[in-house]
This record gives sequence, C-alpha cells and structure tokens, in this order.
Amino acid sequence: MNKLEFDRIQVGDTLPALTLPPVDRTTLALFAGASNDHNPIHIDIDFARKAGQVDVFAHGMLSMAWLGRLLTQWVDQRQLRHFGVRFTGITHLGHIVTCSGKVVEKFEAEGERRVKLEIQTASQHGDVKVVGDAIVAV
Repeated sequence: MNKLEFDRIQVGDTLPALTLPPVDRTTLALFAGASNDHNPIHIDIDFARKAGQVDVFAHGMLSMAWLGRLLTQWVDQRQLRHFGVRFTGITHLGHIVTCSGKVVEKFEAEGERRVKLEIQTASQHGDVKVVGDAIVAV
C-alpha cells in the first residue's frame, strides 16, 4: 500500500486491479464457514438444481469482500468512510473475477480530503456482477 497524496490523485485514475483465481467449491465452502452463511444455494448442488440453477454459485458477500480487499490494498481500512454495493449478476463456479475501481470525484467533507470511487467485479467474459462505490479519506 502506497502513501497517497490528494493533490496527485486525479478524477479518472484507476486502482490497481485485483484478479482472483477461478471460483471453486473449496472457496465457497471456506467462505461459508468464515461468514457463517451456510445457505445451501451456495454449497449444495442438489439444492441449487432444485432451485432452478445449474450448480451452486458464489455468495454475493464474497464478491463484496473481494472489493473490500481491492480497497484496502489501495488505502488503509481506517481511511474508508463509505463502502456499498449492488449485486447485478451471479458469479458462477469457474468465473475468474477481476475487481476494479476508478476515482470519480475529489472533495472535502468534515475537515478531510476525500475521493469517491466507482468499484465493480466482472467475470473473465466482461460480465459485471457487482457494482458499488466507496469514499476514502486521503
């Protein structure tokens, strides 16, 4: 993590992308245990098929966690002032997820210099799965 300088950050700057290994069953099982989210749609293929899915798929909050990692590789977590997302698609097994972010605004609030970021995850096919924004103090 680099020490960022507000005056050097420009609207349009991008964060270093974070690309994850392909989503697999082990990742889903480990996340279920870590998050205490044992919804069977994410870990039980029979349940997923009964629900009309081809197979299990990633937890939405796993994608949000990856976006959190993107942010905290750019700034210390103590600098986060806002972090929110909207889920727009399903992340399936085998998807290679890339997290990205872009500076869309610079401003001052509550005595701090801050930047607003647009963030997202997308599969290797370019399909956006999660969109969101974050505000960080710089």
